[in-house]
Amino acid sequence: MLRSEKKMAYRILVADDEAEIREVLRLYLEKEGYEIVEAADGTEALRLLKEETIDLAILDIMMPGLDGYRVLRNVREENNLPVIMLSAKGSDSDKILGLDLGADDYITKPFVPLEAVARVKSNLRRFYALGAGESRGGQGVALQVGNLRLEPDSCLLYRNEERIELTSVEFRIMKLFMENPGRVFTKQQIFEAGWEETYMVSDNNVMVCISKLRAKLEKDGREYIRTIRGLGYRMEKE
Repeated sequence: MLRSEKKMAYRILVADDEAEIREVLRLYLEKEGYEIVEAADGTEALRLLKEETIDLAILDIMMPGLDGYRVLRNVREENNLPVIMLSAKGSDSDKILGLDLGADDYITKPFVPLEAVARVKSNLRRFYALGAGESRGGQGVALQVGNLRLEPDSCLLYRNEERIELTSVEFRIMKLFMENPGRVFTKQQIFEAGWEETYMVSDNNVMVCISKLRAKLEKDGREYIRTIRGLGYRMEKE
């Protein structure tokens, strides 16, 4: 569930089968004023995400019951709260899979606790202060391009009357495209708009995110986001 009213402290779910990891994250995050909810396995994590008000989730990948990927897949069927994946698996393919399933960020074990805190802060800021959280209000009128309509206040995209759920990063990228239909954006511009961080030349997050958006959009056979070879991507006007 997503929080729908303004609150003083964000509530964060820390799901990891290692008690030491949960304790370290709890210690550092509580120092920042966050309220922490813990789960020792994927089944409990999914139950808490469905029944409790959670503002951000940190999900370990290798958990008993349901692994982090399966929990994430279930979460994305219902809401778009920020999700950070946590794992000892640091290969590009593991990161791509997590991002492709809708994760907003990825932390590799072993990690520096202060880095984890910084990533939590960054994702909360993007989503609730600058991004697409439902707790925001008054973000402006809907954007319309062809048969696509983006509702800024609810972070929802519609193709005709079909609702399409977006992650916070996907929302910001679609907003960039739909505010500028027909304009070509480089990978750097898309990354910095979507993730609000400095672009890394070797980063393939943009490619993965565009692929994910296309899978959500192009069920009617139309091409909404076109690749402009050697330049970047643009949204078709019609």
